[in-house]
Amino acid sequence: MDTQRNAILENLLREFGYSHRSLAKDVNRVSGRIYGRPGECTDREVRRWIAGAVRWPTERYLLPLAEIFDRPPEAMGFVPRGRSSRLPIPPTRAAEREEEDDPLKRRTLFAAGAAATVALALGLDETPVRGRLTLTDIERVTATVGRLDAHFNAIGGGALLELATAYIDRLRDAVDGCTYGPNVEQSLHAAISDLYSTAGWAAHDSGRSDLARLHHAAALQSATLAGDKRGQARAWSNLAMQARTEGRHREALQINRAALASRQARQDPRIAALLHSRLAIGHARAGDRPAAARSVLAAEAAHDRFDQAPTAPPWLRFLDASEISGLSAIAHQAMGRLPDAEIATAQALQLLPATMHRNKAYYGVQLAELQLAQGDISRAKTTVAAIDTSALSSRRIGDRLATVHRTLTPQETRP
Repeated sequence: MDTQRNAILENLLREFGYSHRSLAKDVNRVSGRIYGRPGECTDREVRRWIAGAVRWPTERYLLPLAEIFDRPPEAMGFVPRGRSSRLPIPPTRAAEREEEDDPLKRRTLFAAGAAATVALALGLDETPVRGRLTLTDIERVTATVGRLDAHFNAIGGGALLELATAYIDRLRDAVDGCTYGPNVEQSLHAAISDLYSTAGWAAHDSGRSDLARLHHAAALQSATLAGDKRGQARAWSNLAMQARTEGRHREALQINRAALASRQARQDPRIAALLHSRLAIGHARAGDRPAAARSVLAAEAAHDRFDQAPTAPPWLRFLDASEISGLSAIAHQAMGRLPDAEIATAQALQLLPATMHRNKAYYGVQLAELQLAQGDISRAKTTVAAIDTSALSSRRIGDRLATVHRTLTPQETRP
């Protein structure tokens, strides 16, 4: 019997921060919500899926897995056994029928693209809005926000905007409606800050610049209330990116410099690498090539110290060698160094994990744009043909890809 290892599922566990045991626990939790009683999945079962001993799990585990990772079974590395291998329809319980008219319940569901057959539900209704909040509740909130970040990297922000906004509303209700101690209060505001940052990126990906700016500002406010220095650095970085996107390059530079002067940036090389990378882009677009080059080198030096850094939070897990290359490519492009930008973008695509569909599409479009700018029509066509947007929800990336297609079309019709 062929027992080829399921590397796709193994990578998903790593991307979402699951151990074998924690995934089994979540499968049982979701199974309990779907079927009315908890499942009996164990870490041994998860190991069998990864080892390839089980190529197509039973529906009691398959449906929760599709919900947890927000993708059909084949996209999790499972292999159908035949016509009977279909994703089952979840049973409808009386309690669910009663909730169909609830606006918040409806807002917590979204379709993740044409390939997805099950809407994503991250258990938002499990966060209390009355009664006493505990650190255990905050841990669940933090895990949910981390999954939203992972989904952003996988599918883009368009499908997440409504979901993130609904969850913000729920957490703000919890702030006003629950009782809690000072430690829980601090952790709750830190989680809300992370959620606002995620919502800001989702709005940015959806072409909602005005809404993105509001979310990033709210993220900074919540991080300040929490005394969360890492959250503040994240919010400042996002505000600098937002200012740069809106053409306010000097403001972006000032924000970036202020963020780099923080203790968090000095102590955490991941924060430093992100800020230096975005500062390089800001300098390049402001026309200061020497400063941009220095910032690129500073980002690379910070990346070399990642092994000395504390464990990355979920929102920072995207920042690896591939992203450092991709961001340096944007700086090179802004400096007019198109060949260098093309090399760095190609390197980013080569290093990106297969599960990061959004970033692969983003840098794929960037590579095609660079090739077109250098008059390399043939290679641009090849690059575009390899871009997979089937499970992507990003208006921003889609619009750029459409522009590339429009540029290529006249070239294809010439005699």
